[in-house]
Amino acid sequence: MKPTPEPVDTEKLPELAHAVIKSAKFPMLATVDSGGQPRVRPVSPVRVDSDFTIYVANLRSYHKTAEIEGNPKVELAYMEADHDQVRITGQAEVLTDEALLNEIWDSSPLLRQYLGSINNPELIIYQIKPVQVRFMREWALEYFDVPF
Repeated sequence: MKPTPEPVDTEKLPELAHAVIKSAKFPMLATVDSGGQPRVRPVSPVRVDSDFTIYVANLRSYHKTAEIEGNPKVELAYMEADHDQVRITGQAEVLTDEALLNEIWDSSPLLRQYLGSINNPELIIYQIKPVQVRFMREWALEYFDVPF
């Protein structure tokens, strides 16, 4: 018997999407390498804004750095334990806002532990600005565009 997903209150889409992001914590980040091969890996966002802008810490030596430089179009996919999903399609940009960088640094003990200094040349923080946010209730096979 096919499961019947709980109905989606479209007035609450931003709230539902933020609940998935909070619950799932570790989304999968999709990029494309220089040969056109899609690549997916889990990431640990260091900040999530109410407008669905997501900030991801990275090291310059990681493969995704070159992939994002070559093609900044990315997608984050979150799925929480009850299988609700959020997909954020966006553009990744290197964060240069000093005040925001300091705020993220100060709020992240892991960054401080592993990198030692905000001036570590390996550190990059990507700001992923959404162009589309979609929500899907557990395997309903129907995405809803989330206003942001």
